[in-house]
Amino acid sequence: MTCNSCKGCGTAHHNRILQGDDGALKRALYKSMDHSDEDLRQPIIAVVNSYTNATAGHANLDVIGQQVIKGIEEAGGTAMTFGTIAPCDGIAEGHLGMRYILAAREIIAASIEVMVRAHRFDAMVLLGSCDKIVPGMLMAAARLDIPAILVNAGPMYPAEYKGKHWDGNIVTEAIGWKAKGEIDEEEFRKIEDLAEPTIGSCTMFGTANTMCCLAESLGMSLPGSATIPAIDPERLQVAYQSGQQIMTLVENDVTARQIITKQSIDNAICTLLATGGSTNAIIHLQAIHYEAGLGPLPLDRFAQLSDKVPLLASIYPASEYDMIDFHLAGGVAAVEREMCTLLDLDTLTVVGRKGDVLEQIPTTTNRNIIKRLDEPFMHQSGVGVMRGNVAHEGSVIKPAAVPKHMFQFSGKAVVFDSEQAAIDAIVANQIVSGSVIVIRYEGPKGGAGLPEMYKPMKLLEGMGLSESCALITDGRFSGSNRGLFVGHISPEAYEGGVIGLIENGDQVSLNISARTITLDVAEEEINKRRQQWEPVEKTMPNGILGLYRDRVSSAATGALLR
Repeated sequence: MTCNSCKGCGTAHHNRILQGDDGALKRALYKSMDHSDEDLRQPIIAVVNSYTNATAGHANLDVIGQQVIKGIEEAGGTAMTFGTIAPCDGIAEGHLGMRYILAAREIIAASIEVMVRAHRFDAMVLLGSCDKIVPGMLMAAARLDIPAILVNAGPMYPAEYKGKHWDGNIVTEAIGWKAKGEIDEEEFRKIEDLAEPTIGSCTMFGTANTMCCLAESLGMSLPGSATIPAIDPERLQVAYQSGQQIMTLVENDVTARQIITKQSIDNAICTLLATGGSTNAIIHLQAIHYEAGLGPLPLDRFAQLSDKVPLLASIYPASEYDMIDFHLAGGVAAVEREMCTLLDLDTLTVVGRKGDVLEQIPTTTNRNIIKRLDEPFMHQSGVGVMRGNVAHEGSVIKPAAVPKHMFQFSGKAVVFDSEQAAIDAIVANQIVSGSVIVIRYEGPKGGAGLPEMYKPMKLLEGMGLSESCALITDGRFSGSNRGLFVGHISPEAYEGGVIGLIENGDQVSLNISARTITLDVAEEEINKRRQQWEPVEKTMPNGILGLYRDRVSSAATGALLR
């Protein structure tokens, strides 16, 4: 880059808007905050920090940020920090707040865009860890196409209760135990107090940890960094190294779109499928793909790759092994090494070529958690796409979390037009074994906001019904959910999808192996119901949700704002 000199100093400014006389006012404003002439001649690196003490997964990002800044400054850059929001799914679940969570992804991406373009930073290090914050940051990196690295905060340690490891979702299951009289109030409070033992992203392989792992798989984080525990000193070392590495990317002019390509996104899809990660990752990868200028990413691409990618890792909630166990087994890089023949090894990462990175990764020594490619947990992938007359545009399933005896399931529909109505029925013991619970008008537009149906699934577990009932919805699910659940059903009910035409008592059939979801009602009857259908309109507070509903796309295309 050819830069002009600051008048009178004789030394070039790297950042274009700080050059020459036109840069004088901008330099003066920065100098008011003690940035020296020397500081301002160096590359200006944004440290985008979503630190908050209101979200457990982000509570250590203040100290992590300090190490990132140290790394940047010692490598010859000038760090400038700004923040963005980081709402917690666990705190937002079960009430109006959940309708804002997916919309927060777009706000995070937009807020980073605004600040970076307003100040014309030369590069950025993104600090985030939870469900919508990581994808929002990756979307911003893809949109802005400047040098970028993501540093996550790391998973928390598990709780221990009666000789078994748990994540915080034990609390929701305990609600069901208490409702059935299996525990008393004192025991319930004991569970509440031990459920979340440390800071960090929740220790299951939910959306937060899935997206941190996929950021590494994409090449946007340092290899081996995604699963380092939040309270491990190595987490701070990675932060420092990331601060230094961003300066290498600036020096070599390696921007985000050189790393986020169709090929690297295919690699991330393979990692998602091989690890049985959160179904939410599908809409996030679709959004990142779009922001990288690659156009729409159809669900069919996930379906195509799922035909060749088996389930190689089994992590809670699909098994007893939590994120700390997964880290000790080698983490996402160890999984990628096992399936390197399925990946594009010429893709670029923040430290170089993917193939060269994986050559440095040791083979796992724990085959209880990570299997060989020729001896997988399951020959089908851990995440899949379902189609049928209920979901003409598609829906998503997590076979890794489905009990094997439920891979073929048929039952009578019990229909609810909201999540809360379903919750009330489950708690009141109104659901019988063998039912297919249908929760609709919870899609991107009908919800609005595509909220998670986390609580109904957890209550089914607590009530002892999760292995005898299915739940289907045009909403979505938490990565911590397990059982037979199908989400993102598209078209959603609000837009006239067949899920809005299901009636109580209808037979619904699911075949996980064949990836089909079928309403066993004659097409003539479905058409008759369509003639009489009217959408359910839900009231929303003034503000962002109304704007979101007007602009959001289908869940089948990533719930993008256009």
